[in-house]
Amino acid sequence: MKTLLVTPIQKEFDLFVQGCAELGFEADASTIGRLPVRQLPDLNITAACGGLGKVQFAIQTQHLLDARPEWNLVICAGAAGALVDELFPGDIVVATETVEHDIRNKFGKPLLPRYASAANALADLRNGLITPFAFNVRFGPIASGDEDVVDVERRREIHLQTGALAVAWEGAGGARACHFSGVPFIEIRGITDRADMQAPSDFETNLARAMRHIVELLSEWSRKGLGPG
Repeated sequence: MKTLLVTPIQKEFDLFVQGCAELGFEADASTIGRLPVRQLPDLNITAACGGLGKVQFAIQTQHLLDARPEWNLVICAGAAGALVDELFPGDIVVATETVEHDIRNKFGKPLLPRYASAANALADLRNGLITPFAFNVRFGPIASGDEDVVDVERRREIHLQTGALAVAWEGAGGARACHFSGVPFIEIRGITDRADMQAPSDFETNLARAMRHIVELLSEWSRKGLGPG
């Protein structure tokens, strides 16, 4: 399986590559199209940075899809805020679907585009990851919108609107690009904050741990011979 992993921002990308190095996975610098990437042959993953926000992320993901049409799976991997009290910094949410929550249409009923995650990847992760981690792995919707959620009332509103466990920015952009190109997509997010007034500082404090835990999950997935490897 040839897997493309795309992080939204450069800091997430750098911490992902750092986490891979800490676990002994070498990353070879390369270029695909106009974008720098890191090849991780032991995981069979190519990692790239997709850019901040749904539109930029969609553009750069589509560029990578067009430049290398052989991808079997695209993973959006990065940080997220928890929308439920059962999630804590360092926990991982694997999206069963990505829900775009910020379309403010006024000419009809609310629009909440939903993009189902790759069925095979979901099944692998649900059934194959039996090794206990030092963090929780939860499965459920992830809300996607270009909005920093730093208020408990807005946190509650998005959860009730979408049923999502976590909220982040770029997933819907990646999902749209993959849907357009017919490539399976899944979003995997590490929790950094609780989408409240402490979110900005919590994000900085917990980002490295969240990205390291994503690497640990992908490493186990690969070791089981089920996923990216």
